[in-house]
Amino acid sequence: MAAAIVATLVQRIGKDEKAARPHDWLAATILTVRNDIIQRWMESTRDAHAKGAKRVYYLSLEFLIGRLLRDALANLGQTGEIAEALKTLGVDLAEIEEIEPDAALGNGGLGRLAACFMESLASLDLPAYGYGIRYVNGMFRQRIDDGYQVELPENWLQHGNPWEFERRESAYFVGFGGEVVGTETGHVHWKAGEAVEAVAVDTPMVGWRGKRVNTLRLWTARAIDPLRLDRFNDGDFEGALAGQLRAETLTRVLYPNDSTAAGQELRLRQEYFFSSASIQDIVRRHVQYTGDIRLLPDKAAIQLNDTHPAVAVAELMRLLIDFHDLGFDEAWDVTRRTFGYTNHTLLPEALESWPLPLFERLLPRHMQLVYAINAKLLREARALGSDDNAIKAISLIDEGGERRVRMANLAFAGSHSVNGVAALHTELMKQTVFADLHRLYPDRINNKTNGITPRRWLFEANPGLTGLIRDAIGPDFCNDVDRLSGLETLADDSAFQSKFQAVKRSNKVVLAQWLKAQMGLRIDPDALFDVQIKRIHEYKRQLLNIIETVALYDQIRSHPERDWTPRVKLFGGKAASSYHNAKMIIKLANDVARRINADPAIGGLLKVAFVPNYNVSVAERMIPAADLSEQISTAGLEASGTGNMKFALNGALTIGTLDGANVEIRDHVGAENIVIFGLTADQVAEKRAQGYDPREYIERSPELSQALSAIASGVFSPDDPDRYKGLIGGLYDGDWFMLCADFDAYATAQREVDRRWNDRKAWNQSTIRNVARVGWFSSDRTIREYAKDIWGVL
Repeated sequence: MAAAIVATLVQRIGKDEKAARPHDWLAATILTVRNDIIQRWMESTRDAHAKGAKRVYYLSLEFLIGRLLRDALANLGQTGEIAEALKTLGVDLAEIEEIEPDAALGNGGLGRLAACFMESLASLDLPAYGYGIRYVNGMFRQRIDDGYQVELPENWLQHGNPWEFERRESAYFVGFGGEVVGTETGHVHWKAGEAVEAVAVDTPMVGWRGKRVNTLRLWTARAIDPLRLDRFNDGDFEGALAGQLRAETLTRVLYPNDSTAAGQELRLRQEYFFSSASIQDIVRRHVQYTGDIRLLPDKAAIQLNDTHPAVAVAELMRLLIDFHDLGFDEAWDVTRRTFGYTNHTLLPEALESWPLPLFERLLPRHMQLVYAINAKLLREARALGSDDNAIKAISLIDEGGERRVRMANLAFAGSHSVNGVAALHTELMKQTVFADLHRLYPDRINNKTNGITPRRWLFEANPGLTGLIRDAIGPDFCNDVDRLSGLETLADDSAFQSKFQAVKRSNKVVLAQWLKAQMGLRIDPDALFDVQIKRIHEYKRQLLNIIETVALYDQIRSHPERDWTPRVKLFGGKAASSYHNAKMIIKLANDVARRINADPAIGGLLKVAFVPNYNVSVAERMIPAADLSEQISTAGLEASGTGNMKFALNGALTIGTLDGANVEIRDHVGAENIVIFGLTADQVAEKRAQGYDPREYIERSPELSQALSAIASGVFSPDDPDRYKGLIGGLYDGDWFMLCADFDAYATAQREVDRRWNDRKAWNQSTIRNVARVGWFSSDRTIREYAKDIWGVL
């Protein structure tokens, strides 16, 4: 193996051993390992073709895959061999793994779920393609300047990507604008006003034990005429390249700021670009191997990961009608039997809709098809007795105010299956956002609770705990994570508890050293590590955590005689570039950290840090070291969560509301092994209906009142005393996410956490039982359910 790596270094990188730098060794190692992966990849493809297997196609605007070398080595079982080979060459595998860039293809749970699903599909030996966009910069790199978030380009492709393969033969014409014209034969032809070429770039996705290697196909954009030579020769050098620049803009960043009309248009262009290319590719492959487009539902299962690819419904209809000569009704039947739709949110602003003039200008043929689909849908609804209010809710066109195309309704109407991602979320879908569609199609909504891959989030992220479990119960859990239940009998074993606690402390020491190197922050690994890492959004209530931190700080200073539990509060996450309040929450977290960390009066009892540029690799450091997992969203608003599963699998206790998958985690780990507080989803809805007044809660909670006053008056922002008046004023005036209503319960729950922490035997029992009981939350289980109930591939 060492000889193979050196040969690759010389022949592919052009360096000898003496001249090679760490990035050269990284590239040589990846390319060497890749040779084995390619063989398995080709065998997997040939096997699917030979069997005529039905394929799963997973369309997602995000794939947060993280670093791939460690993942590939672990799944192939080659970590030890490669480490030894590199060691003979004077190279440390762990060190070169650390310099591999994180693929900037996602932001949060949606993209990480897609990555876990791709890994599980391969591990379960199911033929599948993932489809998305090959972002050049993707989600921004976050820097914190004076406490403020600064967005910078994430140049993960700066030095190329040794994992990917461009497929020039898989290139498709994607049009925009123009007009729809009739032909002499009575057919309809969309004459696009502009077009780009979508070119496929493939990355192999390796399953456990290398059993199968599937394909993540990402699209890059190229102008039809990259260089207008006539303009160049006329001296218009910039104009000569304008087409290529416009094409490249499609794949430049994930989630462009859509607070402007130009940003909105770019985002719709991105969604159609990748959806169109993907559907064209799926149809081309199907026709190539079967010759009969009517058999598409029998050979292809297309899953829409949220509303971002919902325009694929209209795109498939366009191809079936305009290019394959199916009638409308037959095309609609094929389309609905092919698609499934996963909903990830109940937030109205996240259920995408597009201004009708924008949609019609960019996609005139699709607008015609949306109207035709809507007519069929509404006639069916009226025939089944829907009243005017139900018709308005069901319609694909929102007529209230500015007319908009509702992408969630399009995805629902065009799919045979619509699933939520946690039991509570699925029930709320039926009662709220899709209530009328559910009444129309009562068998369509089903639940598929999210899961995580244990390979990435236990075996790779926490090798110390993995080794301890293997020594205690044997290696079978590596192939069947449900066998973690074997730890149940050891939860009360004092010797095992000591070993378990030692592994956790070791992970905390590693994190503490990393934080010191990265941020200059010194923290005590024997303190309770309290972690909230996720996308910054008001409904996730990082603000509730910060306010309680301020209240705790005040209590520690006011009552030094009490036996306080040393605690380290760690935050991480990115705020959307146009989301003012979320960005102010980041600034507040940093202002509070600066004040608390510099105060000698609290004697190190409380430390606070906002860890910048949260991504998969940072999560892999923080989750194994966490003692407490903060899952404190307003009940009824978090669809599922997967961070909660990762923390529990790594032996952290959860503090949370009965929201999303927290409900099912409580049911699996036991109410005594989780800390639940706050209003339920029903109580939140009831309070809103009755007229919620946050001032009542503020006035009767001295701790809350004092904390809010301190923040609003400038105690933590002496350079700008008015900085947080608007943020805090919003709690007095509305508090839509009910921080004030839940504050006292949250503070009480945090003191319950202190009590449990100080009984280390009981704490260890609870955390061990969390690990033993969360095997059900594996993405393997989730994918089996999709495969059996929705896709028909098991």
